This record gives sequence, structure tokens and C-alpha cells, in this order.
Amino acid sequence: MEQRNLRKERIGIVTSNKMEKSIVVSEVKRIKHPMYGKFVLRTKKYVAHDEKNDCNIGDTVKIMETKPISKSKCWRIIEIIERAK
Repeated sequence: MEQRNLRKERIGIVTSNKMEKSIVVSEVKRIKHPMYGKFVLRTKKYVAHDEKNDCNIGDTVKIMETKPISKSKCWRIIEIIERAK
């Protein structure tokens, strides 16, 4: 059997689900400022493929890197970790 390479995985919060079979996931990181030492929030957005359209805004999801699906989409959903309340 051929073994697949390791793929990047991210955990983030769904910020938009208005597209058809696509969602926008925001990942927030706390990074220490190199000079001042204060922790700063950095946000990165990913467009992910949602085949069943079952994610809602506020859900916490795990996404995995995949081959490009469209111009901006190269991530897909693995699982929904927590539903929005």
C-alpha cells in the first residue's frame, strides 16, 4: 500500500457559510511581539470545502490541506468539533 504524506491540519471558527459548498474558517494565533514582548493576536483566513453544507457560523471545525479545488480553495473539512450555541 502506498502511504500518503502528512497533511497540514488547522482548527478554527467558521466566519462565513454564504457560498455554495464552501466556508471561510478563521484561525487566531497568539504571537509574542519580537521587540516589546506583548502577545498579539494574528488572524488567518482559509476557504474550505464543505461538501454537505452542514457548517454554520460560529462552529469550531478541523480542516485539512488538500489539492486545489478552485482558485482560492485548497482545504477541506475533516470534522466539526463543536457546534455554535
